[in-house]
Amino acid sequence: MSAQMWVRTPAEIRRQRRRKAHRCLNHLIIAPLWPMHGANLGTLLRTCDAVGACLAVPRYPWVPQALETGNTLRQPSCVHWVNNPLRWLRSQRTSGSHVVGVELTDESVRLASLPAARRRTVVVLGHERDGIPVEATSLLDVAVEIPMVGTGMSLNVAVAGSLVAYKLAGLV
Repeated sequence: MSAQMWVRTPAEIRRQRRRKAHRCLNHLIIAPLWPMHGANLGTLLRTCDAVGACLAVPRYPWVPQALETGNTLRQPSCVHWVNNPLRWLRSQRTSGSHVVGVELTDESVRLASLPAARRRTVVVLGHERDGIPVEATSLLDVAVEIPMVGTGMSLNVAVAGSLVAYKLAGLV
């Protein structure tokens, strides 16, 4: 039995695109709160636009330039500025957001098992080398594991964040 492919026409793709800016009420926020490389932020900003999400970033001096460089769309994107990552995460949980961390823990669920987000969801991404700080892991509702068969221990933050964003947005 062969699998059937669904091919969308250009007109169908255009109809699905957002016509105006979204409001940040009940959707997805991608939060690389401990970034190390500006290129990753630019890639994540582009992914956020593609899935209809916002990006939450810390107020490091180099971050605005990284976002400007990475914004290949040359239009305003939804960016939330975070002064204190731990305090911001606490406030997100208090306000009812579902907090998903991309981190390997004993309780991590596989990416394939993660359902699409049905309410405001924050995806927390850690430092490229050290991951999500221990004090922040207690603020996660769920940790997600991205299985790997290669020799590397983890994926680039932008790649990992993009995979989880597409899954939670219900686009894969």
